[in-house]
Amino acid sequence: MYRTHTCGELRASHINTEVTLSGWVQKSRDKGFMIWVDLRDRYGITQLIFDEERTAKDLMEKAKTLGREFVIQVKGTVIERASKNANIPTGDVEVLVSELEILNEAKLPPFTIEDETDGGEDIRMQYRYLDIRRNPVKNSLVFRHKVSMEVRKYLSDKGFIDVETPYLIKSTPEGARDFLVPSRMNAGQFYALPQSPQTFKQLLMVGGMDKYFQIVKCFRDEDLRADRQPEFTQIDCEMAFVEQEDILEIFEGMTRHLLKEINGVEVDKFPRITFDEAMRKYGNDKPDIRFGMEFGELNEVAQHKEFKVFNDAELVVGIAVPGGASYTRKEIDKLIDWVKRPQIGALGMVYVKCNEDGSFKSSVDKFYDQEDLAKWAEATGARAGDLICVLSGNTNKVRAQLSALRMEMAERLGLRKPDEFAPLWVIDFPLLELDEETGHYHAMHHPFTSPKPGQLALLDTNPGDVKANAYDLVLNGNEIGGGSIRIHDKETQAIMFKHLGFTEEEAKAQFGFLMDAFEYGAPPHGGLAFGLDRLVAILGGQETIRDFIAFPKNNSGRDVMIDAPATIDNAQLEELSIQLDVKE
Repeated sequence: MYRTHTCGELRASHINTEVTLSGWVQKSRDKGFMIWVDLRDRYGITQLIFDEERTAKDLMEKAKTLGREFVIQVKGTVIERASKNANIPTGDVEVLVSELEILNEAKLPPFTIEDETDGGEDIRMQYRYLDIRRNPVKNSLVFRHKVSMEVRKYLSDKGFIDVETPYLIKSTPEGARDFLVPSRMNAGQFYALPQSPQTFKQLLMVGGMDKYFQIVKCFRDEDLRADRQPEFTQIDCEMAFVEQEDILEIFEGMTRHLLKEINGVEVDKFPRITFDEAMRKYGNDKPDIRFGMEFGELNEVAQHKEFKVFNDAELVVGIAVPGGASYTRKEIDKLIDWVKRPQIGALGMVYVKCNEDGSFKSSVDKFYDQEDLAKWAEATGARAGDLICVLSGNTNKVRAQLSALRMEMAERLGLRKPDEFAPLWVIDFPLLELDEETGHYHAMHHPFTSPKPGQLALLDTNPGDVKANAYDLVLNGNEIGGGSIRIHDKETQAIMFKHLGFTEEEAKAQFGFLMDAFEYGAPPHGGLAFGLDRLVAILGGQETIRDFIAFPKNNSGRDVMIDAPATIDNAQLEELSIQLDVKE
């Protein structure tokens, strides 16, 4: 038996108990006549003690050889600790060691295995198995497990069935790029790794499974960000014989359940806003509503004077920054420089200081009087002491720019508190998006999303006006889940493919299996998929997902620990009928 107890288990009630412990040496302190060793495992740390009066000489000598991260087993007696440590649960006791076995020696780690480590991100990614020993990473993985188990429990209790779907599927042209897998047995042909189990879960509804879920790996060959990996995990769900309200109720309930069980937070019914309202008030479709700073549109109160910048703009819009009137001119200039960065792309910024005495001071006093500026304050909800920041230009661009500024100011002002949770539903998305470069429409969600009832005919006249029967769940400015009511009949799906530019032959080649299935009694159905990695990170008070994934990729999509992706041996390539055209 390697251990009778874990290193986080022993308490004062165990004093005089004979125990066996195993773990890693966290640190060792040698005073010559006495040696203390901190022994660590996943559950905690227990202090071991060796001393000349009570420990055999050969055992003392063996203890002196212990280095950091040695794997050892000890036997001994639990005794009261002379100098107690209130910072750890085992701090009242220590183990007087009678036997020591070195199970495995260890090289000196390339960084310290401490909560506050001296290792940079690159070196920790290279030695991820060592990084996992650190409490912040270990606790994040344990936290992910708790969330996953609560999800499974909630959905199982609601009658959902966990069904696995294939990983080797057919490549489709919609969405991001596929990862392709060559087939040895079918030379020149390729599988694709699934971007989601979308068509399979719809087929499960045709198959009568009624309520399906799966915590499933998905793959997208796309550029990476802090909250995106080439392989990611979805909580994928689908239900039959439902309308939008049924789905929102179930998954609002699940999110509320997670917030209560994982974070101890009670949340009332989630607010709902339309996509159009989200864009108008916040400039994006995943607004953070933990704070205000809602957009105030100023066209009516700013385009009546001779200020050409505003008069030529499609949209003039501003936000009121709380307490911003105290900013110096130098601080405001830095803010203007910030919005003019290439990442934001604004040409400039107009500002108005709302003074405590009720007067206003702006960067455009030459064009606007106090009465004008008071109307700006009213439109933006600005109060005395606030700073109004105004941008103008193309509607879509300026909304995105002001949204970025809003989030930046909230970050600077400490308004994005990780222990506060503000979920909401965004509904009534456009069914189609116009690609300005090609002039063609593509599906905003995916081609299986149903239009709102009664709007199908609009596809022929005003396709950009058609609303989707789709919804996103947003938490703290992050989309954590999204879904839709699906098309469930062949005729409507054919119309949708037509408006997305598919010929009948292309639609049949790509999705014939689904169209055929619809002819055998497909029920009305819909669903939703949560991004588990992102959900776990936000519930854990963070927005970067990497520490909640055991073995993540870096920003280039590489696993630096195992050095993947890597080149393939020529013999393997020949067996797969692949010939690389490598240019020198």
